[in-house]
Amino acid sequence: MDDKAFENKVNRDIDKTKADVAILREDAATLGEDGATGLGRIFDQLVDDTKQMVSVGVKTVNQEVGQGLSQYNAKVQEYADRVPGDFSKKAAEFPRMTITISLIFGLMLGMLLKPGR
Repeated sequence: MDDKAFENKVNRDIDKTKADVAILREDAATLGEDGATGLGRIFDQLVDDTKQMVSVGVKTVNQEVGQGLSQYNAKVQEYADRVPGDFSKKAAEFPRMTITISLIFGLMLGMLLKPGR
């Protein structure tokens, strides 16, 4: 950054700081007039804004998770339908057997993919 660009940046920062100080003076004057009531009002407004922002974020996350789960369930059902012998019906009838087969399959896959020592 050359000297001229640095000087411009410093001038912009000074102008921004002056504007922020002016806003703070206005807020302090308002707070001085209202006293503790003004401080409580500002605090309540901050709390309400935060609650609203968090609730919107939670709703968005819930929608995205719901969509992801529905897509995952659709893909799993599609793969289960492709397996011959009504695997999905048998898996529903015998959940312990399904878990046991899954564990054995996972262990075998882990042994095959384990790096050599």
